[in-house]
Amino acid sequence: MAGTSGSTRRGAEQRILTTAATLFSQYGYNGVSTREIAAAADVNEVTIYRHFPRKRDLYLAVLSAELQRVHLRGELLAQVADAQSGRAALASTFELISSMLNQQPQLLRLLGYSVLELSADLDPLLRKHLGELVEVVAHYLQPWIDRGELRCANAKTLVLTLTAIVLSRGPLRRVFAGEDAELAALFETYSEFCLERA
Repeated sequence: MAGTSGSTRRGAEQRILTTAATLFSQYGYNGVSTREIAAAADVNEVTIYRHFPRKRDLYLAVLSAELQRVHLRGELLAQVADAQSGRAALASTFELISSMLNQQPQLLRLLGYSVLELSADLDPLLRKHLGELVEVVAHYLQPWIDRGELRCANAKTLVLTLTAIVLSRGPLRRVFAGEDAELAALFETYSEFCLERA
C-alpha cells in the first residue's frame, strides 16, 4: 500500500511540474497562479503546497528540471575541439550552444521570464546546471584566445556572450519587428568583433 501511495504522490508531483512548466513558460511567474496550475494539473491547490511550500519553490523546481535536460551534443563538441581556425571554433561553438538551447523552446521562454522576474534566484541555478557545460566549451576556445585569433577577455565570457545571443533572439525580434533579427545574422555581427583582423 505504501508503494502505491508513493507512486501516486510522485505522479501528482510530476503532473504539477509538467503543467507548471507549460503555464510558466507561456505566462511567466507573475502571469499564472497556483490555483490555475492546480486546476490544469487536476489536483487541488493544497497538493501543490504539500510538494512545494511556496510558488517560488515550484517555479525553481520547474526551471531546475528543464535545465537538467540540457546536454552537450558530442559531435558538435568534437567540431569545436577539432577546429582548424579561431573562426571555425567560434562558429562551431555558436552552433553547439544554439542547438543545445533551441531544442528546448520552453526552457528559453522560462529563462527569459526568469531574468525579468526572479533574477536573484536564477544565478545559482544556472551555475549549478550550466556551469560545467560552460567550462567544457571554454576549455576548447581558450587556445584560440591565447593565440590571439579570438579577441576576448576569456573563453567563459565568450561562451556566455554567445549564449546571451541565443537567448535574446526572441526579445530582439519582438522589439525590432521590422529588422532582421535572425540568429545567424546576430552571430555574424558579433563574430566580427571577436575575430582578429589580419
